Amino acid sequence: MTYAQTRERAGAFAGFLQSRGLGKGDRVALMMPNSLQYPVAVFGTLLAGATVVNVNPLYTARELNHQLRDSGARLLVVFENFAATAERGIEGTEIETVVLAAMGDLIGGLHGIVLDVSLRYLARTVPRHGLRGVRFNAALAQGRRAGLTEVTTGPEDIAFLQYTGGTTGVAKGAMLTHRNIIANVLQTSAWSGGELAGERLNILTLLPLYHVFSLTVNLFMFMALGGRNVLIANPRDTGRVLRSIRHEKFEVMVGINTLFNNLLNHEGFRRLDVSRLRLVIAGGAATQSEVAARWQAATGLPVSEGYGLTECSPVVCMNPIDMQHPERMGFNGTVGLPLPSTMVRLRRADGSWAGIGEEGEICVRGPQVMRGYWQRPAETALMIDAAGWLATGDIGVMDEQGFIRLVDRLKEMILVSGFNVYPSEIEEVVMMHPDVLEAAAIGVADDASGERVKIIVVPKSDRLTEAALLEHCRRNLTSYKMPKIVEFRHEELPKSPVGKILRRELRTPAAH
Repeated sequence: MTYAQTRERAGAFAGFLQSRGLGKGDRVALMMPNSLQYPVAVFGTLLAGATVVNVNPLYTARELNHQLRDSGARLLVVFENFAATAERGIEGTEIETVVLAAMGDLIGGLHGIVLDVSLRYLARTVPRHGLRGVRFNAALAQGRRAGLTEVTTGPEDIAFLQYTGGTTGVAKGAMLTHRNIIANVLQTSAWSGGELAGERLNILTLLPLYHVFSLTVNLFMFMALGGRNVLIANPRDTGRVLRSIRHEKFEVMVGINTLFNNLLNHEGFRRLDVSRLRLVIAGGAATQSEVAARWQAATGLPVSEGYGLTECSPVVCMNPIDMQHPERMGFNGTVGLPLPSTMVRLRRADGSWAGIGEEGEICVRGPQVMRGYWQRPAETALMIDAAGWLATGDIGVMDEQGFIRLVDRLKEMILVSGFNVYPSEIEEVVMMHPDVLEAAAIGVADDASGERVKIIVVPKSDRLTEAALLEHCRRNLTSYKMPKIVEFRHEELPKSPVGKILRRELRTPAAH
């Protein structure tokens, strides 16, 4: 899909929204994997002056229902694969119109019969007066006939309600304004644009565009630079990903630690042509040094890490980029330096500011910091203080040059006999063992020490034993950090849609 086609189709989608009475301030929910319809729907919603509510297409009906109720969305665009979830999830919400999409849309697809059946099923089983269903291509056709009335949006108007993962309770909608998004695109472009501008780059888009990291970096920054995104709908099926891109040549790849690890562990990756690959960007979770070292050995390129969070649109820090001299971008274990116009400080537990080389909670102030949480002023006040400093909940250390090293999530820290134990450190050591495929560390309640460390490990082979793994840990960890419980699993660990291991799902009652 060309830029001209994207613009025309986005205008048609905007016209369709306006024909349904949707405009400035209204919320439009998008429940789609990486697909050609996604940028059309995003830009169309923004052109109409409305607000995008990104929805994880793998949500359950309960999770979808919460997000639709909380946001007050009036229209839902959903892929036909998830129509059954939508049918249950829109009950009791303000949804008036459902737009059903299929992978063949926009390119003369052959999914009409399936879509028509899905629409009839949806309309029949949702007892809501006035609910309307329409196919994506039909919506564009209606929008072209209706035409688009230009809407003026201001910098403080809400462009996205981007919901957090809900790791600290119910999922909350971060209000990301047009100013927030544009600022972050300008910031990331200023940081990397000198290296990327003026080139027609192919970007392998593995992370879902509904995730804020991929949304800003892949969809907005790389499109602003004139790039070509190769969209992958399901990055967790490594074999299918490799088959899909076997004839592609790409210069840029954006991913996450688990995706890099999965690729490295697949035999097909060795046959992939990476001769034109020049930049590998990692985000979403800390990149383990073992994975970074294996990646560089296999491709000759380092992984360039950054750091951000939903509430910051999302990028806060990036490592320097020098594509002409990739040896200067070597993996350094930090998430880089704050972006232009971004201030970062670290706060001690007593509220005072930490010094250079001292651990503290990372606090951020800058134009990319959200307006607040949707309809949650009290929780916004807990997150952003009167001076505009946003408390991230992440613990870090800043060195004398300003580079920031992440230590761990404040909420996931394990307290052993008064000592702070960070799960990411334990996981990194465990992953250094050659027979370990995946690992996660959690805290388990203990009467004597408060908590003790438990590791959940997916082995590469039956050779791995508990004794061998503990001996490996003993060589690399001080005594209070040592795992006391080892659990082997032979299926992959639970992960978020972008591949981050979900420690909270491993904290089952049985684990305690």
